[in-house]
Amino acid sequence: MTKRHEAKYKIDRRLGQNIWGRPKSPINKREYGPGQHGQRRKGKLSDYGVQLRAKQKLKGYYGNINERHFRRIYELARRQKGDTGAHMIELLERRLDTVVYRAKFVPTVFAARQFVNHGHVMVNGRRVTIPSFRVEVGDLVELKEKSKQLALVLEAIALAERDVPDYVEVDHGKMTAKLTRVPTLGEVPYPVMMEPHLVVEYYSR
Repeated sequence: MTKRHEAKYKIDRRLGQNIWGRPKSPINKREYGPGQHGQRRKGKLSDYGVQLRAKQKLKGYYGNINERHFRRIYELARRQKGDTGAHMIELLERRLDTVVYRAKFVPTVFAARQFVNHGHVMVNGRRVTIPSFRVEVGDLVELKEKSKQLALVLEAIALAERDVPDYVEVDHGKMTAKLTRVPTLGEVPYPVMMEPHLVVEYYSR
C-alpha cells in the first residue's frame, strides 16, 4: 500500500504541477509549495535537481510507487533493447492498477491500487490482488460480480475529467477491459509533460 493517501496532493504542490489533471488539486488555487517556506522564491535547479524532479513526478503520478520497486522497473527497462525511457513507460502502463485506472473503473490511481489490493479485480478469470501485476496484451481484466455496482465504480465511469485511451478497450456494461497494445510515450494521456529520459539519466549517474 502507498504511504500517500490523504496527503497525496502535496505531491502536486511540491512539484508545482497538477500531475493528475484533477479539478480538486490545490495547485489550482495555491501555485506554491506546501509548508511554512512554500512561497519563497526558488533558485535554479541543478542538472541533478532537474533529473530528481522528473523522477519524483513520474513516480508520483503512478501512485507514488516506492523507490525500490521504481528502481526495479528501471532495471527491467534497461535490460531491454532500445529506448530505456520508453520501456519504463511501457512497464508502468502494464501494471494492473494502471490498467484499472485507465479503464475508468476508479477515480484515481491511488484508488486503483487499493481496489486491486482488496480483491475486486480478476485477470483472465482469476482474482489478482497485486497492483504491480504485469498485464499482457489481450488479457481480460474484469471486475468481480459483486464489485460492478459499487458507488466508487459508477461515479468513476461518469467522471468527465478524463477519457479512456485508445490502447485500452473497455466495456463499461460488462465492466471488462483489455490492453490492446503497449502504448508509446506520446499515446499516454499525461496531463503534464513527463520526461522519462531524465529519469534514466538520474539512475545511470
